[in-house]
Amino acid sequence: MRNKFQAALCCAVSAFILTGASAQTYPTKPVRMIVAYPPGGGTDIVGRMVAQKLSENFGQTVVIDNRGGAAGSIGSEIAAKSPPDGYTIVMGNVAPNAINVSLYAKLGYDPVKDFEPVSLVASTPNILVVQPSFPAKTVPELIALAKAKPSTLNYPSAGLGSSSHLAGELFDNLAGVKTVHIPYKGGGPALTDLLGGQVQIMFATMPAAMPHVKSGRLRAIAVTSVKRSQALPELPTIGETLKGYDASTWYGVLAPAKTPRPIVTSLHDEIVKILGVAETRERLLSQGFEPVGSTPAEFGAYIKSEIAKWGKVIKAAGIKPE
Repeated sequence: MRNKFQAALCCAVSAFILTGASAQTYPTKPVRMIVAYPPGGGTDIVGRMVAQKLSENFGQTVVIDNRGGAAGSIGSEIAAKSPPDGYTIVMGNVAPNAINVSLYAKLGYDPVKDFEPVSLVASTPNILVVQPSFPAKTVPELIALAKAKPSTLNYPSAGLGSSSHLAGELFDNLAGVKTVHIPYKGGGPALTDLLGGQVQIMFATMPAAMPHVKSGRLRAIAVTSVKRSQALPELPTIGETLKGYDASTWYGVLAPAKTPRPIVTSLHDEIVKILGVAETRERLLSQGFEPVGSTPAEFGAYIKSEIAKWGKVIKAAGIKPE
């Protein structure tokens, strides 16, 4: 028994030493960062910024692998089932990592059990916009109008379960009003119809809506984040009227479950370092993203809270899983 114990102890010590050694030399080859969306979207933009800086800091290429489809679920499943060695990571966001679990009857991964959170990287609020002629100019005025004319105000979204859809459902839930959701096949067509007057209000993404707000073609009423946006600090948050309102889109790096802790820590430390560089922060802010940075534990707790929050919104709204 003593010999068996000594053998087991030696194996454990050897494994610890090897893990530590691998973490100290990590990475020794290119790292794949999966982006579960096509090129050009918010997740891709943030992913490429982080990948570029990680490549410079690590001295190894961090390659973007775009795997779009099923609202981010396809790429997320690929990441979840990849070897947990630090050479496949994923730029996650609110949809595949917090919303889809309540929308899809069969999801090929568990957003909590199948990933090791590394760090929350950035968030961006949606922005509540209307045409300049719209009668309500503030959130309280909009709520009063919606209560006076229930089920008459229409809002478009980028599709069922999108951030622009659920931002509206959360608004209805907390304000005690009923607006009408109209799903589109993307945020672009939805915004076009708002500009054309076919719909009345929209919880649009900030990068898409900002040019129209600056040109005067749309009027901004509020942002959907907890804090005011650094891009539009004069604009109030919806939460200043509706306590607890937060419908931010967020982006963060995760690794497959059981990735060695020293490797997760190494990735985390480099990402936080990147987010502390003025150039990176300015690039993110210029496109409507708010730099964040968090510990793995904080990010993990945040994901769980987001799953619970959006699950309640989806259930209350009667949105049926696909």
